[in-house]
Amino acid sequence: MTVDAAAWDALRLSLWVACWATLLAIPLALWVAWLLARREFWGKALLNAAVHLPLVLPPVVTGYLLLMAFGRNAPLGRALDAIGLQLAFHWSGAVLAAIIMGFPLMVRAMRLAIEAVDPRLEDAAATLGAPRAAVFVRVTLPLILPGVLAGTVMGFAKAMGEFGATITFVANIPGQTQTLPSAIWAALQIPGGEGQAVAMVLMSSVIAVSAVLLSEVLARRVAKRIAGA
Repeated sequence: MTVDAAAWDALRLSLWVACWATLLAIPLALWVAWLLARREFWGKALLNAAVHLPLVLPPVVTGYLLLMAFGRNAPLGRALDAIGLQLAFHWSGAVLAAIIMGFPLMVRAMRLAIEAVDPRLEDAAATLGAPRAAVFVRVTLPLILPGVLAGTVMGFAKAMGEFGATITFVANIPGQTQTLPSAIWAALQIPGGEGQAVAMVLMSSVIAVSAVLLSEVLARRVAKRIAGA
């Protein structure tokens, strides 16, 4: 069972896309999670529904909507293309698709972590004169860090395994937009490609398990540090 150069290219692209998608999504996911957990405002239910919509829509539908919004024939797509930013049929579009598909999982984990923090701790810090931003950084963030790590790992794992929205939005171009799930699908379409597909499945599994184990180790260290403090 050998792994050809195309499979390694797909793995590198998947890691590249997943890392960018995760890093770009973390700040926005944390902000949205805090809004949903700590604020009451008009349209909160709509925001919550919009955040979780990719979980209930078929991934192909999400990819098609992205294509309709950011395709080269769409007004927004033409505007972005005019400034040199191409999304459709480009690896950057795979990043956008991965962000959208993994965003609900990240927000959910972070929101649950924020809701588990007693608001009286934050209020006590605020009454001592600490600005709200400082309260979040010094009090809330350390307490919710295990949840942030969990959301980050889930977002990364979803980005690594995303297929439907990605292949619909950016296609399956080897060396350009072909991620690991797309390469596995392509190998299964070729007679005798099962061995190659199995090799890539094993590669994907090793990365997924490693990410989960790393998350567990980091979460335990953070929990011990918080308990010691």
